[in-house]
Amino acid sequence: MKKIESYIRAEKLGEVKEALTRIGIQGMTIMEVRGFGRQRGHIELYQGAEYSLDFVPKMKIEIFVPAVDAPRVVEVLMHSASTGRTGDGKIFVLPVEVAVRIRTQERGIPAVSM
Repeated sequence: MKKIESYIRAEKLGEVKEALTRIGIQGMTIMEVRGFGRQRGHIELYQGAEYSLDFVPKMKIEIFVPAVDAPRVVEVLMHSASTGRTGDGKIFVLPVEVAVRIRTQERGIPAVSM
């Protein structure tokens, strides 16, 4: 099993969710996060005054899938989240050793599927 973490632009969330739903992803966790990478934040103009935003707002998506499905999910994330500009985000794929559904004590893939 794999955990896929993706950090994307907030305005792309709807498009990404629709694309993931089309390929059968039934569950995901979404969080509003802030951070910076190469951009190191950016300068905003508000009522004529410039100010620096050190942390850029992003959406973090967490998805748990069977290992065999991970490459397809990564492809869908790459295509649906891309604008072609700096700051489009990142995708990380991590191994999951154990998953347990507390209510039923199911383990593995059944613990994370509907």
